[in-house]
Amino acid sequence: MENQCDVIIIGGSYAGLSSAMSLGRSLRKVLVIDSGKPCNAQTPHSHNFLTQDGKTPKEISTIGREQVGKYKTVEFYEGLATAGIKTENGFEITTENGEKFSSKKLIFATGIVDEVPNIKGFAECWGISLIHCPYCHGYEFQNKKTGIIANGDRGFHIASLVNNLTKDLTIFTRGKADFTDEQLEKLNKNNIQIIETEIEELKYQDGMVESLILSDGKVLSFEAVYGAFPFTQHSIIAESFGCEMTEMGHIKIDQFQKTNVAGLLACGDNSSPMRSVANAVYTGNLAGAMVNAELTAESF
Repeated sequence: MENQCDVIIIGGSYAGLSSAMSLGRSLRKVLVIDSGKPCNAQTPHSHNFLTQDGKTPKEISTIGREQVGKYKTVEFYEGLATAGIKTENGFEITTENGEKFSSKKLIFATGIVDEVPNIKGFAECWGISLIHCPYCHGYEFQNKKTGIIANGDRGFHIASLVNNLTKDLTIFTRGKADFTDEQLEKLNKNNIQIIETEIEELKYQDGMVESLILSDGKVLSFEAVYGAFPFTQHSIIAESFGCEMTEMGHIKIDQFQKTNVAGLLACGDNSSPMRSVANAVYTGNLAGAMVNAELTAESF
């Protein structure tokens, strides 16, 4: 494995693999560094991605890696990227084993980490029946008794989308509700109950929600629960380079996936609130094309 390449891609899931394919087809020397810890590892099925609907996330990424691996100029490094510096000719990335790799351009496809509340049962159900996206998972839970753990604009937004999939909805704000008068009027009109009581435990069987136990002792049966929780970046390296971040905590990019740091692009969940396989593949493909355009302009 060579230590000098055209492009280093940090993150080897959907976005990173898509970038690598775009660049590999342009004969660029690419190194994909991946720690093998995708945020959707526990999710049993992936949906809303054409031709792959219903497959496990692992199945889709395995097919992607096999296909990308056929391009001779693309190499893979299994390990965690821990640090990076800007050099005169581009970038240098250091891994947890102390190995160093250099490139002219750098793509971050590192994803995010969900900060699921430390409530009994939450971690075991996250991505299975405690879900984040009605587009990715909502169809499978249509007409089910459904809870939404969120507040304010996020809670209202999820409720408005999920209301099309089931009419049995309850919002858990885990504290004082923070809705505008207009939002409350619409929630009431659609018979969506709001409960401010804290949640003590989520009862489940094999990752499937059965009930929520509240701090006042009430036990409420549910078959699915949506959660809007905070997140952190899976890697802090982009921020260490001086990449600007959005108010939500995503890496700030322009319409071409470029950050404010020259030669450094970002794609996938780390830079978009639209968390889906389809969006990760699209933004990864675009990032790869934009990097190839930069390399072409610099050498032609």
